[in-house]
Amino acid sequence: MSAPDRLPDKPALEGLETKWGSVWESDGTYRFDRASAKRECIYSIDTPPPTASGSLHIGHVFSYTHTDVVARFQRMRGKSVFYPMGWDDNGLPTERRVQNYYGVRCDPSLPYDADFIPPFEGGDGKSTKAADQRPISRRNFIELCERLTAEDERQFEVLWRSLGLSVDWTQSYRTIGDEAIFTSQLAFIRNIERGEAYQAMAPTLWDVTFRTAVAQAELEDKEQPASYHRVSFHKPDGSTIEIETTRPELLPACVALVAHPDDERYKPLYGTTVRTPLFDVAVPILAHHLAQRDKGSGIAMICTFGDVTDIVWWRELGLPNRAILGFDGRILGEAPDAITTPAAREAYARLAGKTVFSAKQAVVDMLRVSGELVGEPRPIMHSVKFFEKGDKPLEIVSTRQWYIKNGARDEILRTKLVEHGNDLDWHPDFMRIRYENWVNGLTGDWLVSRQRFFGVPIPVWYPLDADGDPCFDEPIVATRDMLPVDPSSDAAPGFDEAQRGEPGGFVGEHDVMDTWATSSLTPQLAGGWERDPELFGLVFPYSLRPQAQDIIRTWLFSTVLRSELEHDVAPWQHTAISGFIVDPDRKKMSKSKGNVVTPADMLEQHGSDAVRYWASSSRLGVDAAFDPQNPTQIKIGRRLAIKILNASKFILGFEGDGNAAIVNPLDLSMLATLSDVVEHATIAFDAYDHARALEVVESFFWTFCDDYLELVKERAYGSPDEGQASAVAALRIALSTLLRLFAPFVPFSTEEAWSWSNDGSVHRASWPVAAELGAKTGDAEVLSLASQTLTGIRRAKTDAKASQRSAVTSAVITGTQEQLDLLTQAAADLKAVGRIYELGFVEGVELAVTNIVLTSVLEG
Repeated sequence: MSAPDRLPDKPALEGLETKWGSVWESDGTYRFDRASAKRECIYSIDTPPPTASGSLHIGHVFSYTHTDVVARFQRMRGKSVFYPMGWDDNGLPTERRVQNYYGVRCDPSLPYDADFIPPFEGGDGKSTKAADQRPISRRNFIELCERLTAEDERQFEVLWRSLGLSVDWTQSYRTIGDEAIFTSQLAFIRNIERGEAYQAMAPTLWDVTFRTAVAQAELEDKEQPASYHRVSFHKPDGSTIEIETTRPELLPACVALVAHPDDERYKPLYGTTVRTPLFDVAVPILAHHLAQRDKGSGIAMICTFGDVTDIVWWRELGLPNRAILGFDGRILGEAPDAITTPAAREAYARLAGKTVFSAKQAVVDMLRVSGELVGEPRPIMHSVKFFEKGDKPLEIVSTRQWYIKNGARDEILRTKLVEHGNDLDWHPDFMRIRYENWVNGLTGDWLVSRQRFFGVPIPVWYPLDADGDPCFDEPIVATRDMLPVDPSSDAAPGFDEAQRGEPGGFVGEHDVMDTWATSSLTPQLAGGWERDPELFGLVFPYSLRPQAQDIIRTWLFSTVLRSELEHDVAPWQHTAISGFIVDPDRKKMSKSKGNVVTPADMLEQHGSDAVRYWASSSRLGVDAAFDPQNPTQIKIGRRLAIKILNASKFILGFEGDGNAAIVNPLDLSMLATLSDVVEHATIAFDAYDHARALEVVESFFWTFCDDYLELVKERAYGSPDEGQASAVAALRIALSTLLRLFAPFVPFSTEEAWSWSNDGSVHRASWPVAAELGAKTGDAEVLSLASQTLTGIRRAKTDAKASQRSAVTSAVITGTQEQLDLLTQAAADLKAVGRIYELGFVEGVELAVTNIVLTSVLEG
């Protein structure tokens, strides 16, 4: 079938996503060819698994398009691309969504109900209070999590396919399926065996809403209103020493006062004691370099625990633990042993069971009565730590948790992690420092246990002694053959289920792993580590990790850590960091801010190629503003995609031999210019600068359409001869080259246009190279001068108030002799397109559009 037989009557973008999406799937266009793949020709991508809870937003489209553009380029370069898609479906966002969607909450003490039906479906949780949510068993709750995430994942896949991601959908994975649990648990068991994972009773950042521990990487600082309270402590001689605190409710937990070692005001007091207000407990005055001389009165109280600095002081100064906060964020009912006097214990009793807020007010009221509050509280704003998904300030409680060593206390490990960061090729490179700062700023090992329900179970049990108490220092670790395993429902090795909870028996670990403990293993999950050694050997270490900049400290760092611990190598060669999407006010778009835009309407209204063009126009690491009311770049992208279709049809409508010799100087000049475009676009792609590649190609394309096509169309329409054949052949070569250059960016319009004259997919065609254009045989300046001259002719006709179709008796062009010598090679085409009978050249100043003079403009 010839090209004219395939050309549509009227090219259109509408429907191309459905048409070509089906063809790509049935043909396996993007499938990883494992059978013939060799390690040296594989390009593997550690794709970010989006959180499968809720909906995707425009930021996802932005960053995932960046990855897809790279994947398509590498595939056309001859690489066998391993491009999987994962779903991050375990974690607090999923649990919260299930609670809101079904109106339920998990109560592990309840038995499983096989016939359970949720009270409703489709809730948003905005009008549902936790107390109104129906309690259900853990197993029922997990089943609802599985049901909802499966539905979300199906919807996400539809959108990703609509966007045209060239993912191999046969290589998808989940972070909570059996394979993911196996991989996560096996890696954790090996961490235990090598001494990299351990458990400890320690102060823990705690979210009182979710009732779970929070790791350092999950912290978020927020400015909050507070007040400084100036409080008097009592010296033995009857005088007082004053401190300022924002946490007066923690006075019962005070274990010391601390000032800077060089502070002359307090040096004489170091080693002495004072008694706390209200609770009359003797506490020492100590020195530590973290104390701030210019903050408050220069001396602070250390409580267990008000903030992370209290933890540092407590640990380094060897202080006692008098924690008074429970897991629910309320004051514990039993006073610390150090509070002994009747009046002090009565004061504590007035606090027991209160929230932090209520306890603070009660303490302030008592201090006023006792006279130990100096003046009135002084309002301030200060930074408070929150769980990144929480809405209440974090507290610090003492809990037994599991940790993985991360280099915070291991100089050798930290050095290796920094070296891996240096070995990586960062795009853009300035993002590297964020990783280094994070590694060098770590203050504690990675807390990986979470008090949640929908997550990977920690594969551990604890034996019970003769009294039925757990022996936490003697954990029973699962063996590989047991995986995947759930200690809350599976018996410990060497025991049977009847011994669960019985003296001499066992109890299972109920905690699950931090979601990052699984997501940090995405290279292993997608690559089949310990499940498919051949595949893992082909794809690992991966070629690329693309991701957002805000999770360098979580996902990127934790993946490097797990790879170092397990494989002693960096997990990828390159990492590509996308910028944020910001609204018209330059605020980052996020669900928490309520300013996100869902992409479905944009894709439907403007077409996927248009949206992809907008995303591709932004460089890595650079924030992009997006105004849904006026999406200018998307509209430009749609115009480009339509122009590609129309220009392709126009070119393919010329009759002639596409393989004819190209001899016309203007045609050779166009190909020489296009050759430079190919080289520059390829260099940009190799440097992971897709935006520059698009810029170079698009700039040439509009010159090609507006000028070159106009210049040669009369010749291409003409009678068959050497010049006509040269034009048609040059146009066909240019079209083939341009469609391949544009293919990574606008895959649907390029595939449609390619199909009109080619068999097979443009996305399986080879990336163009300069050599195939026969380039450098022409002078690129000829096209540039001819384009400039054509612009001058158009302007001159406009100034003469004449139609562009008007004929002209003669035209005179002034330029340098060198310019004129080149321009004469395009004289025939200029005369034809300008409808000029005689074209004259006069040597003079540099060629400019104002140097072109028309005479005797005739009616067109």
